[in-house]
Amino acid sequence: MLSIEHLTMEFASRPVLDDITFLINRKEKIALVGKNGAGKTTLMRLIAGEYTPTAGRISRETDMTIGYLPQVMLHQDGRTLREEVMTVFAHIPEEEQARHIAEMDRTIIGLGFERKDFERPCSAFSGGWRMRIELAKILLRHPDLLLLDEPTNHLDIESIQWLEDFLKTSQSAVLIVSHDRAFIDNVCNRTIEITLGRIYDYNVNYSHFVELRKERHEQQVRAYMNQQKMIQETEEFIERFRYKATKAVQVQSRIKQLEKLERLEVDLEDTSRLNLRFPPAPRSGDFPLILEDVRKDFGEHNVFHDVTFTIRRGEKVAFVGKNGEGKTTLVKCIMGQLDYLGNLKIGHNVKIGYFAQNQAALLDENLTVFETIDYVAVGDIRTKIRDILGAFMFGGEASDKKVKVLSGGERSRLAMIRLLLEPCNLLILDEPTNHLDMQSKDVLKEALKDFNGTLICVSHDRDFLNGLVSKVYEFGGGRVKEHLGGIYDFLRAKKIDNLQELERKVPTKSERVDIESISSQSRTNLESKLDYAAQKAEAAARRKKEKQIAETEAAIAELEAQQAEIEQLLASQENQTAELFQKYESVKHSIEQKLYEWEILSEN
Repeated sequence: MLSIEHLTMEFASRPVLDDITFLINRKEKIALVGKNGAGKTTLMRLIAGEYTPTAGRISRETDMTIGYLPQVMLHQDGRTLREEVMTVFAHIPEEEQARHIAEMDRTIIGLGFERKDFERPCSAFSGGWRMRIELAKILLRHPDLLLLDEPTNHLDIESIQWLEDFLKTSQSAVLIVSHDRAFIDNVCNRTIEITLGRIYDYNVNYSHFVELRKERHEQQVRAYMNQQKMIQETEEFIERFRYKATKAVQVQSRIKQLEKLERLEVDLEDTSRLNLRFPPAPRSGDFPLILEDVRKDFGEHNVFHDVTFTIRRGEKVAFVGKNGEGKTTLVKCIMGQLDYLGNLKIGHNVKIGYFAQNQAALLDENLTVFETIDYVAVGDIRTKIRDILGAFMFGGEASDKKVKVLSGGERSRLAMIRLLLEPCNLLILDEPTNHLDMQSKDVLKEALKDFNGTLICVSHDRDFLNGLVSKVYEFGGGRVKEHLGGIYDFLRAKKIDNLQELERKVPTKSERVDIESISSQSRTNLESKLDYAAQKAEAAARRKKEKQIAETEAAIAELEAQQAEIEQLLASQENQTAELFQKYESVKHSIEQKLYEWEILSEN
């Protein structure tokens, strides 16, 4: 469908992408991963036609359509939400547009809007909600290829789940850049990594890719170190015998050997062993936070009411729910930044560490990145400042940058690092992962798991919350509901609740879609039932396929373990028997067969 051949892209004579080649086939779901600055967005914009490559070419099938959702967009005002989304169907005759309205409404609501929002002007929505409007327009065009650059950054958990389901069943091919591991794991069955200008292509999901990448990286490091040793020995030989006539031919031969040598490159930065810990939390009272009948109104609009719960010392909890339901508002009430009604008590000796979206604005712009962290670090952690900065993408020269030249995302990351090093016993984090890559999120998550204080985390990132929190507070409809258990316990229970509610609830007249071209409401009901039955059948088939895939992956893992054991034996010459080689070839063949089975099962 789309072919990329020997593509090179340079900025200021520096190659960002260097002679890369790959294909995107119809219906493929691909995760595009790599460190910040590796070239992911650049590749997206090249495919979208916004950039012209320095060399190479991108070939597309005739009449192929592409939908591109960038991280930053410009929006035109003057239309309502419904009018803006309806522009997607402007090329269709008016009499045919009505049949698309039901799909349009489902898409808009799936992305988190309510029916009352349909007639609101686009100018009344924040940047995050405008991104959802643009996403709705792109999805409704059903392009052959969807390019999505961080599509979940402004979505709540329910909207992310809706988008997952939409993309998995979509007929479009999808190329996604996302730091949401659970999202790309659930949607994508192929992973392309960009590193050092090159690409590595794996026909597996992200979690499996991480395992394979680790093996590849270890092999590359070994090859790199061996080559460096050879180079050093060769250079020492040249230097030792450079002026000895009897060795002149050999010296010249070695010099030419080095000149022709293709130097290996490898990303040697490895923070997998970095063990970042918060300073010991000073002991607080048994109940750091107690709320009784807390209520918050903005004018006539009630955000929440009758909020009553207690958080015990050492608990780690999540605040989740759709955007606009009051999560950040309650955090600001806890911080004393907003007035409220009811009783909200901060416990004895509670010292709060707070990370907000505007936290970056509080940094001293005249300090360097290193100075900002060095100023607050105490004890043994001061010896690891460079490692910590590297884990959060401030390695090398970046640590000497002034804060005033940093981007908004970089400032947010720096504010997060500073917070990690300040003693506190109640941490409140509001969307802490929005500007972190997966490696940085892993470092932060492990530090939070070891934190011996109390944690409140407002987040839509399921993978980040999984294994971190033991209680979930759900915001919605003016209420805050407590759920015991982790984030996936909450999601499983929530999905059951939603299905029961859908089966029980009879739509009111005002909730029905008003489509004049549909002559009979009974026809709509029949189509809905058929659609629901089809979805149930599809879900059952998907579950069966997922089970088969899991079983195949387990078999592959077991065979690969056998292969590794045999390879270890074959490393010794005394074990290199014909029988062992035969066994190795048999296991290798079995792996190939299972991989083929896996690929067939993974196809849409």
